[in-house]
This record gives sequence, structure tokens and C-alpha cells, in this order.
Amino acid sequence: MNLYDSKDNVFLRRRILCLLFFVVLLCNNASTSSSSSDVITIKPRHLSLLKSALQRSSGEQSDLWRPLTDQGWSPCIDLGNSPSLPIKSEGYIQVFLDGGLNQQRMGICDAVAVAKILNATLVIPYLEVNPVWQDTSSFVDIFDVDHFIDSLKDDIRVVRELPGEYSWSTREYYGTAVRETRVKTAPVHASANWYIENVSPVLQSYGIAAISPFSHRLSFDHLPADIQRLRCKVNFQALRFVPHIRSLGDALVSRLRNPSWRNNKEQTNVDHLREMTNSHSRQEPGKFAVLHLRFDKDMAAHSACDFGGGKAEKLALAKYRQMIWQGRVLNSQFTDEELRSQGRCPLTPEEMGLLLAAFGFDNNTRLYLASHKVYGGEARISTLRQVFPRMEDKRSLASSEERARIKGKASLLAALDYYVSMHSDIFISASPGNMHNALVGHRTFENLKTIRPNMALIGQLFLNKSITWVDFQQALGEGHVNRQGQIRLRKPKQSIYTYPAPDCMCHV
Repeated sequence: MNLYDSKDNVFLRRRILCLLFFVVLLCNNASTSSSSSDVITIKPRHLSLLKSALQRSSGEQSDLWRPLTDQGWSPCIDLGNSPSLPIKSEGYIQVFLDGGLNQQRMGICDAVAVAKILNATLVIPYLEVNPVWQDTSSFVDIFDVDHFIDSLKDDIRVVRELPGEYSWSTREYYGTAVRETRVKTAPVHASANWYIENVSPVLQSYGIAAISPFSHRLSFDHLPADIQRLRCKVNFQALRFVPHIRSLGDALVSRLRNPSWRNNKEQTNVDHLREMTNSHSRQEPGKFAVLHLRFDKDMAAHSACDFGGGKAEKLALAKYRQMIWQGRVLNSQFTDEELRSQGRCPLTPEEMGLLLAAFGFDNNTRLYLASHKVYGGEARISTLRQVFPRMEDKRSLASSEERARIKGKASLLAALDYYVSMHSDIFISASPGNMHNALVGHRTFENLKTIRPNMALIGQLFLNKSITWVDFQQALGEGHVNRQGQIRLRKPKQSIYTYPAPDCMCHV
């Protein structure tokens, strides 16, 4: 990947922006860790609603935890009728994937599809180091590579690494000069014909093609049914996390479901935790919900919304916007009221707490907080914790020894959150994004209850400072009747990974 090639301006700008963001982030953390936290005071913004939420009666709605009924759709990705693999492969396909875990996950699925379209052998995808989180985890660190290869053995050829004659084809090789084997012009949402017309000749000439950039480089429309189903097979079956992630995830799920675990939490030594995980409780396993809360400084600043931190916070976020995006943020043209009424402001921990309480979750709810870093830290989370005192996260559920293999590794932390989220009774996300979209699609595929917040409605309700708790509850309930996991058929240009029906699900 030639970062210095003037013809690849888009890719170059993207890299420079990412590097700039990382440098500024480090400087900003160093310079403001002591001063900003002292100046910015975070206070509840919805005191009347918060008071009612804290005084709400125990005893959740009878149908709140009820699983989704059979909607008449079932997973349908059996590729048994597909033609067998040709005897000879046309060559090797390499892809280099940037972004976070879930963006890379979608890229892997697309890479398998492109390899199928071209009758090529896929090299296990290379995951770029995220310049912000600096996580060097590779494919084999995150996903069970043996399961991946075995699951797809009847669909495409997959190799862990290139044979010796192509060992020169590395990331470093493409970063030093223009190379004939690199395909860097793939348009966003390219068609199958584009790959046949532009990549096949490279394979025929050199036996290998390295596609970079590759994220979002395959269309969701006008593809053969077997290719669409193959993408879903990769996403929902072939991409399985490594054993230690699954093992730790199972332990967290077990502890969340164990009604007595919270009462015994003071006994936090590792042996006791393992004993509790492996023992059979006399009580029925409890239910739990997962809240995916993405509220980092990057998102808060880019939204240009007001989050109640006063003038100091507004100035800090404005300064951050200027440093990272040079003020080129579309949302900054609008007022906070306009942004909220359009549903363009991420929900704060306080607002998510009020939302969940209004839906009927009481203060005994076992709630798992799936998040990386929350802007404002514990001061921002404290109101949510008041409303849900039994809220847990990775740190509270697992010992430092258990978390040692994933400590400081953003992709593995996200993988653990994804795993726990897929095993929860209810999942809800505070704002749209790759994690939200991936889990909505996966849980739709498995017919699991997933609450999709109506951001515009919620924003308008929070703007009404005189709204009563009863009216707030009623409006939310009415606005989310059909947003709890009901099947939504994919429309043109929408992602198959978020809306797997009808491409990957059959109506029974």
C-alpha cells in the first residue's frame, strides 16, 4: 500500500487524518487529564424524570422479558445446491482491512464473496493496526482460523499464508512503491462485474492481486443469491471467536444469569469465581440485558451536541473538533435543539438509564454495560448506575487475571462484548454504529429481542422539559412497539449484515 502515491489521494488523506487523530488524542489526554476533569462538572440534565425513575416501583412488565415469537422467517444459507469448487484456482486474493472489529468483520465477509466471484484462493485477511487504539491483534488472535477454513472448505479455498513463491507480497512491499499487483481503485460498493473486469486480469497476469483499500468495496445489490448467502454464512457461522474469548464470555454470561452472584461479590478471588461459574445453582438462571454504550470523546465532539457539561465542556469539545476535523463538521451548523429533534445526538448514560427505566426495567435488572471508554468517565456513568445499581461490566465480572489476555486490546475487548451481547435476553444500543448494526443483524438472524431506539422521537421527548414520567413512558412505549426485533426486509443499498432478510432468511 503506497501511502505516498499522489494518485491515491483519498487513501492518503484518510491515513494522515487517522495519524493526526492519534497524535492529537495523545497530546490532548496528556494536557487535559488533570485540568479538564477538574473544570467540567457533569450534572443530571433531566432531574424530574430522574427522580421518577429512581422512585419507580419494582416488578417489571410481564412481557418485557418474553422472547420473540416465531415471525415466520428462519435462517436460510444452505449452499448445498451450489456448484462444486473448480479444480484450479485463478490465483491468490489478499485484502488489507482497516477500521474497528465490526468494520473488519464485514470486510472479511466481502473478501470471501469476492474470492468466490473470481474463483480465487483467499489469503487470511490482514487487519490493519488502528491508529487510535493501537491494537495489533491479527485475524488469528481474534477468530478461530481453523473453524473459518473448515466452514468454507466447500465454498472457497482459504490459506493461512502465501506459498513461498509469493512471499514478497506483503504490506511493506505495497507501502514503498507503485506495484502492478495492487488493486487500489475499487469503488465503494463495486459490482461483481467490476471485479471480474478489473481484478481477474491481474490474477491471470501475476497469479496474485492485493486489494487495498477494501472496506465497503462490494455492493449489497444485484449479486447472485448464492453470493449473498455466502456472505451471511461467513458472518453468522464461519467467523467464530477464539476459544479463550468464548470461554471468558461464557463465564461472564453464567455470572450474569446467577441470581446469587451479586450477593457474594465480595469473595472475588479467582478460584471462587471459577467455582461459581462451574457449579450448578439451585435457582433458575436469571435474565439479563446488554446496553451497548458508545459515548467516547470522538463521538461527543463530532456530534456537536450539548451534553450538559457547561461552557467548559462546550469549549473543550469545540477545540477538539477544530484540531481533529479543522471545524469541518456538518452538525456544527445546527443548534442543539435542531440536532436532538432530528435524532442526531448520541444518548448519554443518563438518558439511556431513563430510557430503560421507562421501558419497564426495574432496579433489580441485571444490566451488562458493553463499552470501551465513556467520555466523562465514572462521573458521566454514575447517574446510570443510580438507576441500575446491579449494572455490571467486564471489570466487575472478571478478575484481572482472567482479563490479562485481552487487557489493552480494543478488538478483543469488543469481541468479548459482542459475544456476551449475542447471549443476552435483550440488547439495546445507545446510538447507531458498526457494533449496533452488526448485532442488530446477527440477533435478527437468530430471532432475538433487540430494542432499536427511535432516536428522533427520544430526542424530541428529552427536549420537552415539562413532560411527566407517565407521558414519557407512554410515548416511548407507543414509539417502540415495532422496534424490538421484528423482521425488517432489506431495502436497496442497505447492508445485508444489518438486514439479513430476505437474502439470507426464508419465509416459512
